Amino acid sequence: MPLDLNSDLGEGFGPWKMGDDAAMLEIVTSANIACGFHAGDPSIMRRTCELAVAKGVSIGAHVGYRDLAGFGRREITMDPAELCDEVLYQIGSLDAFAKAAGDRVRYVKPHGALYHSASRDSALAAAVVAAMVDHDPELALLGPAGSELEQAAEAAKVRFVGEGFADRAYTPQGTLAKRGLPGAVLDTDSAVAQAVSIAVSGTARTVDDSGDVAVRAASLCVHGDTPAAVEMARRIRTSLDEAGVPVEAFC
Repeated sequence: MPLDLNSDLGEGFGPWKMGDDAAMLEIVTSANIACGFHAGDPSIMRRTCELAVAKGVSIGAHVGYRDLAGFGRREITMDPAELCDEVLYQIGSLDAFAKAAGDRVRYVKPHGALYHSASRDSALAAAVVAAMVDHDPELALLGPAGSELEQAAEAAKVRFVGEGFADRAYTPQGTLAKRGLPGAVLDTDSAVAQAVSIAVSGTARTVDDSGDVAVRAASLCVHGDTPAAVEMARRIRTSLDEAGVPVEAFC
């Protein structure tokens, strides 16, 4: 089966730049573009959408908590109704720039702390999905398989796409190892090996090396802020080609 390769992009702010978006867009098939809450600003959103459209890369809204200082990696306690409004605001903002560039937002992926909290909290997951339905019921949701996000998408008849991570280690429970733990962020060689393992066998080695864990994924993420992210993504794309795994966008 084909496999999508995605990356979190547009994560600068003002004059501050993160990652090489132009180079990543030569490699990936889907772009999770920051919507201004954890990173990004209107000019960056416009420019990243234009680059994505020019390269034929699918645009996704990378929505998060309103947390620029913490890069969206700090969990914020929110009423689900308020979260729904904030997610809808972010999707709509990015969609305006996507349409100005000649395309549209095709899917949504929560970022950072929201990704994790909505994956385990049914009320937050439902709020994210409700915002998607309010904007466009045809949007797909990208997230971890077997999570509350998947359950919420199924309940709302929203297309769900399971995501795996090439550059992040997994716990024996199948969740991502916390970034502060030794070995939680993989080096390039390990990320390439994990990407191929997930693509071919649907498994990843656990961070404690105790065994393999199942990872059900139709899309693989390479974080744009990972050291040597562009070289990592390029090698992953080449290795998937060599393994006979077609790489193409899921929407």
